[in-house]
Amino acid sequence: QVRLVESGGGLVQAGGSLRLSCAASGSIFSINDMGWYRQAPGKQRELVAYITNGGYTSYADSVKGRFTISRDNAKKTVYLQMSSLKPDDTAVYYCNVDTVLRGTHRILEVWGQGTLVTVSS
Repeated sequence: QVRLVESGGGLVQAGGSLRLSCAASGSIFSINDMGWYRQAPGKQRELVAYITNGGYTSYADSVKGRFTISRDNAKKTVYLQMSSLKPDDTAVYYCNVDTVLRGTHRILEVWGQGTLVTVSS
């Protein structure tokens, strides 16, 4: 019913930048919150940042001042601009979107497939 396609991960040196994108498609009436999570090897998945449909943003303390989340509602896409990357940022990054389905107006939480970000020292 709803599909998320992520892109933008890869290998970058410490101090570098990457931009992740996550595009939603399918039977979507509207989108509420959009967010990014990450999971490093051997660690639990953690919230990195989220943005409401009104544009309010929130960040994990570990990424404040370095990462910026944004969204394009017309494109049903959420972005994560990552700067001053550190080796500790190495993880699989997942987007998470709360969608309201067309027709039923049921709320469906959807996860992306994940994109690997590797930061070398």
